[in-house]
Amino acid sequence: MGDRRVLLVASPEVAVFGYDGVVSLASVQDAVDTVPLNNQTRTVIRIGPGVHQQQVRIPRTKNFITLCGSSIKDTVICWDNRTTTCIKHTQPSGAIGTGTLSSATVIVEGDDFIAENVIFKNSAPQSGQAAAVRVTADRCAFYDCRFLGWQETLHLHGGKQLLKNCYVEGSYDFIFGDSAALLEHCHIHCKSAGYITAHGRKSSSEPTGFVFFKCVITGNGEAAYMYLGRPWEPFGRVVFAETFMDRCIEPAGWHNWDKPDNEQTACFYEYRCSGPGSSSSGRERWCKELFGDEAMPFLAQTFIDPDIENPWLVHRLGTPVPVSASSLE
Repeated sequence: MGDRRVLLVASPEVAVFGYDGVVSLASVQDAVDTVPLNNQTRTVIRIGPGVHQQQVRIPRTKNFITLCGSSIKDTVICWDNRTTTCIKHTQPSGAIGTGTLSSATVIVEGDDFIAENVIFKNSAPQSGQAAAVRVTADRCAFYDCRFLGWQETLHLHGGKQLLKNCYVEGSYDFIFGDSAALLEHCHIHCKSAGYITAHGRKSSSEPTGFVFFKCVITGNGEAAYMYLGRPWEPFGRVVFAETFMDRCIEPAGWHNWDKPDNEQTACFYEYRCSGPGSSSSGRERWCKELFGDEAMPFLAQTFIDPDIENPWLVHRLGTPVPVSASSLE
């Protein structure tokens, strides 16, 4: 991969000028559109603070893109699509898909994507599928980002992802898909009754799953209204490890999606969790508490970075993180 390039996107509240008089682009999509096809150069798109009202798509032909927001003032990308109403396309439906696939505010299909200090928001009201982000790409990382919405907020459709120090909120299946994803030190906020996860693993041979490591789950003050997850497909796999669970978690913990056969195939695990919602006394018997070495395959970096000879994660101070925009200063 060659040297990096930097593009600037103006704040919505100011004139279109960048640093030192350099002209900025008017929108995030304009910046993405300037990236060459089959890009092999890390391109950092620095987004001015404010609310950017637009849908953004990063196509599969544009890899190595970083969206970098302000660390001082909120940088928000906001759109209000939902599947229960007419979706307002800013891209051809043949390119972005239909239904849930096209509802997301930001659609990531280009590999090796990074986002830092960006708030992704779907402002649609509480009715219908309305994703803030859909990721159908490999080797993607999100740092210090926020994902705001209600139903199906974060669609981890496929590939491998790392989310670190992020905030995700919602109600129904608000983290869903069939990717291999590690969410580390993230805040998961349950706005109303529903399910945190809905994982779509279709067979026991798929190496996918969601792992929540050292996260915090909070609620709205009420008790026992949120399930940790349910299997979107029969072999759905989710692990909560060393995670604090608020009283909002249902004592049963998990749901079979009203399909008893799923209890034979779904892989729902907990490991050394804490908090009032973590009690194992009322948990469904078909779900499992992990002990000792049983948890290690999910907590090792190889869960999302299995190619030891050609890893995409970079070791720093003993912590696996991908190369971020801040390292490119």
